[in-house]
Amino acid sequence: MTPQPPENRDKDAGRWSDLSRPPLNAAALRRALVRPGALWTALDVVPATGSTNTDLAARVAEGKVEEGAVLVAEEQSAGRGRLNRSWSAPPRSGLFFSVYLTPNVPVQRWGWLPLLAGVATATALSRTAGIDTSLKWPNDILVSCPGDAGAAGPDGTPGTGERKVGGILAERAGSGVVIGIGLNVSLTAGELPVPTAGSLALAGARTTDRDPLLRAVLRSLEEWYATWQSAVGDPGASRLQETYAAGCATLGRSVRAELPGGSDLTGEAVAIDGDGRLVLATANGVRHPVGAGDIIHLRAAASRRADGEDSPER
Repeated sequence: MTPQPPENRDKDAGRWSDLSRPPLNAAALRRALVRPGALWTALDVVPATGSTNTDLAARVAEGKVEEGAVLVAEEQSAGRGRLNRSWSAPPRSGLFFSVYLTPNVPVQRWGWLPLLAGVATATALSRTAGIDTSLKWPNDILVSCPGDAGAAGPDGTPGTGERKVGGILAERAGSGVVIGIGLNVSLTAGELPVPTAGSLALAGARTTDRDPLLRAVLRSLEEWYATWQSAVGDPGASRLQETYAAGCATLGRSVRAELPGGSDLTGEAVAIDGDGRLVLATANGVRHPVGAGDIIHLRAAASRRADGEDSPER
């Protein structure tokens, strides 16, 4: 074998210096997921990008992909969450990917797609990583980190160890929707971007191997999407509404909804309605459905305080 020049050896040494974070095997992922009759029609893994959502939406606009395209990045430098929040992490420390879907259901039911993705992702992580997961409305994935009191709540009191490990962003593109999913997998405590963040590793996951985790999430998403489409997008008939509610950490809590336009609303989160909106019951007894906004967990509702769940959280 011809010896490599020093500059190439240095480049490879940097690429493989973190052996605990191996690259994804794109060929193996395609063999496992891209099959005749399956939802996933293409799967690409790129070393780095700004945002997989932006890149996949651009491919859609150029007519280069069809439904079922999956784009995965080993590193994102400009990942986006809701409200234009940034999402970044060290190379190969997480899963950063987007999928393109063109639902054959009434457009007014497309708002369930990010909630569907949340259910599919949380279910897959629970099964594959062996950790307890929950969902913060509308699109955050939460875990509990053992031995961790969690970040302080909005009034400065200790939290209960509930941390955000992932997020979902759905955006219209062409005749369909691009759904981006970001998951912190192997981040250490010192690598967390904000105090309220967590990772699968810190939550005690039985595996942080990203290949089986990605396969599990995409297979779960394919199953839930097929069930939802078979029910013509009906969240009741597909059991999506009840499943989301069962795993939603927001329900039963006192929350503050920071609404578009700068107003806010405080009340107890009591239900997820048929349109996927969070229903808040305010102190005056009025129920308000919230379709968009930033939700802050304040404390458990009075009905749950007997279980010791009354510490403020965010």
